[in-house]
Amino acid sequence: MSLNDIGPVVLVGAGKMGLALARGWIAGGLPPSRLVLVDPFPSDAAKAFAAEVQVRLLKSTEHVLTHVLVLAVKPQSMAEAMAQVQPSVGRQTLVISIAAGISLKTLSQGLGTARAVRCMPNTPAQIGKGITGAVGLEINAADREVTQALLGAAGDLIWFDDESKLDAVTAVSGSGPAYVFYLVEALAVAGMRQGLEPGQAMQLARQTVVGAASLMEADTQSVSILRENVTSPKGTTAAALAVLMAPDGLEALMDRAVLAARMRSEELGRG
Repeated sequence: MSLNDIGPVVLVGAGKMGLALARGWIAGGLPPSRLVLVDPFPSDAAKAFAAEVQVRLLKSTEHVLTHVLVLAVKPQSMAEAMAQVQPSVGRQTLVISIAAGISLKTLSQGLGTARAVRCMPNTPAQIGKGITGAVGLEINAADREVTQALLGAAGDLIWFDDESKLDAVTAVSGSGPAYVFYLVEALAVAGMRQGLEPGQAMQLARQTVVGAASLMEADTQSVSILRENVTSPKGTTAAALAVLMAPDGLEALMDRAVLAARMRSEELGRG
């Protein structure tokens, strides 16, 4: 199934993540006439995107046919959003939620349908480099194909049979881009402390991460081997890795960070 076969797609919540998905869909071939953005308080970015690609931007789903309803609102706003869109949800509606922590049970109770997919994409979706974890326990094969087409246009998609895994997905890949961006910031600051000018340090740090990611994408070897390929015995990289791989180093720090994100995802789900 292609994006040209899907629609109308009604996207509720035209924030950063919603717009990232919308850009991915349009770039992947979804006709603008089959995408409707719904946001009661649209940002300037949402208005600009709607005008640029000529999609409808509405304040509510009233009188809108919702074959596919994508909920991209903040978890704290989900109850209010579901109450507003519930009258527009019918037997023909497939619901896809990207709100962190909001369970399929909550979606079913709030919208009056169990035909729902809970998923967690990430912001690289806007350039087709995202990855999404998804679970749908009561959807049919056609619903799965529609979800695959929509989310696959934004990057890779991994299906899970256990909904509880979505909190871990949120903690690893949903929030993960922010970890990488902060790594760039921290690496640049470390460079400045070693005498580099701020602009030079940021350029070096930023392009190092961009280049490493591109190499990792192009090279099918494990990341451990890629790391070893950079590391000469008793060299400069080995000296740095001795610090990063210490018992209290990066792995321990990342473990605490991911655990904190997963626990917050679970809290959001409990309201």
